[in-house]
Amino acid sequence: MNPITPEKNKLGFVGIGYMGRPIAQRLLESGFKLTAYDRNRSEAEELIRYGGTVAKSIADLSSRCDVVLSCLPSDEAVLNVHSGPEGTFANAQRGSLIIDMSTVFPETSRQLLQLASERGVNVLDVTISGSTPAAEQGALVLFGGGERECFEAAESIFRVIAGKYFYLGPTGAGATMKLVVNSLLGIGMQAIAEAVALGEKAGLDHNRLLDVAPAHVGKLKRAMMGDYSPQFPLRLMNKDFGLILKLAAAIDAPMPATRAAFEVNAAQSATGNELDFSAVILQMEKQAHLDFTDKERSRAGAASTTK
Repeated sequence: MNPITPEKNKLGFVGIGYMGRPIAQRLLESGFKLTAYDRNRSEAEELIRYGGTVAKSIADLSSRCDVVLSCLPSDEAVLNVHSGPEGTFANAQRGSLIIDMSTVFPETSRQLLQLASERGVNVLDVTISGSTPAAEQGALVLFGGGERECFEAAESIFRVIAGKYFYLGPTGAGATMKLVVNSLLGIGMQAIAEAVALGEKAGLDHNRLLDVAPAHVGKLKRAMMGDYSPQFPLRLMNKDFGLILKLAAAIDAPMPATRAAFEVNAAQSATGNELDFSAVILQMEKQAHLDFTDKERSRAGAASTTK
């Protein structure tokens, strides 16, 4: 496959959400010609100001773009977008490249490969590690699976949106690595949530964690101010936990800590509010029976203490 360049190739992008919008915007600002599609047309239209165009359908987009990126919320959405008579594979030109950046079960990526091969289309699973601010700054980390030649041909795209990108092996490898990384992410946030609740319950000001957990300063600062606006939505972490545990069951890998973290995440997710995955802190405070008076007392005590 020839290297992809802004001069020679037209990009399509399906899924203009939390991550899709900043990724597509960066590609446009770097000089790529890009056509967008989203079920919510107004989301795609946000890219017009940066030089993007909007497709009327997935079939329309894939028929006039030789590289199509997708960033979608579920396995079902990925299969619906790429398969069937109105999907990308049925309408893309032979030799086109599909780059799916969604977090899905590895078998879903392998299904895409089979469907793509039948149509003479190339496909990569290139999953994303990083939240919305990292996407805006072009500082994502990417994990790639599929044909190495296709991955290397797409490096001009990866350089625009990521600080680091890795080729990991055949189809499904990128999807697998994303689940491994997100297991660390989800368990790590659960550990933070438990530490915050423990400290508060013991009478400490949870803001003091900023002094002792520098690796999580950014996330904690927002949480300590009560800012749980979604950078990585809780519902997506909840979905990823399900995929992680499905993979663990399939390969007989015990993950008791992950299962426990999933339960807390699911409890908070069940509230239905669109919050960041750090909102498990709220769930742990609730389970520790911390009320408003407990929190105010701990913060007042810390305020009277000097370093």
